[in-house]
Amino acid sequence: MVNDWWRGAAIYQIYPRSFMDSNGDGIGDLPGITARLDHVAELGADAIWISPFFRSPMKDFGYDVSDYRSVDPMFGTLDDFDALLARAHALGLRLIIDQVLSHTSDQHAWFTASRASRTNPQADWYVWADPKPDGTPPNNWLSVFGGTAWQWDSRRRQYYLHSFLAEQPDLNFHCPAVRDALLDEVRFWCERGVDGFRFDACNHQFHDAQLRDNPPAGGGAVSTVRADNPYAMQQHLHDKSQPENLLFLERLRRLLDGYGAVALGEVGDENAPPVMARYTERGKRLHLAYSFSLLTSEHSARHLREQVEALDSALAATDGWGCWAVSNHDVPRVASRWNTSGSADTRRDRLWLALLLSLRGSASIYQGEELGLPEAEVPFERLQDPYGLAFWPEFKGRDGCRTPIPWLAGQAHAGFTDGQPWLPVSETHLPLAIDRQAGDPQSMLAFSRALLHWRRGQPLLRTGAIRFLDAPEPLLWFERRDGDRALQAVFNLSDEPAVLALHQPLAAPAGSPFDGARLDGRTLSLPPFGVFFGEPRDAA
Repeated sequence: MVNDWWRGAAIYQIYPRSFMDSNGDGIGDLPGITARLDHVAELGADAIWISPFFRSPMKDFGYDVSDYRSVDPMFGTLDDFDALLARAHALGLRLIIDQVLSHTSDQHAWFTASRASRTNPQADWYVWADPKPDGTPPNNWLSVFGGTAWQWDSRRRQYYLHSFLAEQPDLNFHCPAVRDALLDEVRFWCERGVDGFRFDACNHQFHDAQLRDNPPAGGGAVSTVRADNPYAMQQHLHDKSQPENLLFLERLRRLLDGYGAVALGEVGDENAPPVMARYTERGKRLHLAYSFSLLTSEHSARHLREQVEALDSALAATDGWGCWAVSNHDVPRVASRWNTSGSADTRRDRLWLALLLSLRGSASIYQGEELGLPEAEVPFERLQDPYGLAFWPEFKGRDGCRTPIPWLAGQAHAGFTDGQPWLPVSETHLPLAIDRQAGDPQSMLAFSRALLHWRRGQPLLRTGAIRFLDAPEPLLWFERRDGDRALQAVFNLSDEPAVLALHQPLAAPAGSPFDGARLDGRTLSLPPFGVFFGEPRDAA
């Protein structure tokens, strides 16, 4: 169905600050995206997701919104957005925008009014609470960015909640007027013609109204943040993923359905699969939920299988849908994060992209992943990320995955800008510039294009069921199936050749972009980081 275009879609994430700068101020912008959209269309993506470009003081680079309906001047104007949307549609690309509903900037007019007094009409639009008798915060909740999640405000003589930076106060979703106002902000962009939204931190939208303390994490909890962050020391039972959020998501879904817009929700939780299943249940709430499961450093075949099976099992119970990613603007790039040898290897980069695009669910490709870009080294004096500044040197922050895209290897700043870029262009990225790879049939870019276009003709990879088959480390083996049609995929996750005994003879499908594997009856030989797709010969 046309309305189900998002099922199995390849969604290309654009981080606007670092994609393309059109005016020489060193910061990427909307006209820059428009000028370079041909690259994404030629790649074979189905849609683009653009990280926040709304008016903001940029304490968290746009995830602190001060006006939901305005484009920040550094990115352009509403007319520039309309031109970008028109160009995307002309190229056959759907456009998804990032929408941050759980919190705003402390510079938003709503917060300015709310903090002015305890009796004004917007006094309860944010989460305010009195201190304990000794003056300390109301409870033990922690911020994702470190330290307490409560900030004292001398105007109201109360604390306000901030799950992220102190400059990002949490909205009070228990207030009906807040819910109504946020739906109006979403409606504004629906009427402008967007195809969907990626809702940031959408399970943070409600908090426990009783403000109960979170219990300690215990030995079995798996946090969504680094172990050196105290946030990982709690089970976040009361500060997010509250049941009241489900009813709000149902209202949101009804609004979006009226415009044919899609909802992709970011769901970060210590036990994410059941939350994601509830959030995408049978077409009542989100269309699909974004998974963090493959954004860690662990990447053994056993671990990957466990993560995928856990989510697939949970979603099967609710007829939900997931969206996978192996890189984004918040984690080190996969080309470095899953590189245990320390040396560059295009074969390995191909494998991870092929795996991402083969799992059941939709796929989010982060800009530069199609080039095999490694994590960039950003010196301390050039760091921009408040997360990195807070946890340096144990954690260098997120700037290394946010450096500008290299377009033209021979030009200053790789053709990203005529000015001084907001983050330095990595020297290691210059040989991987788009103009260098575009003419090389053996490049990562050439493979990415071939893979995405081939995948468009493989409906099993977009919507087929998934079933894992037992294989020894370092092999990952699964089957995608729909009725009598099946397609098996085998991945050698190591830098050594591997052999697998198949259950039945397989034949590579026509046009497969993978080479190097050898079939001898039911014996499959794979080269280092080899990938093989095969159709059972008796399942025509």
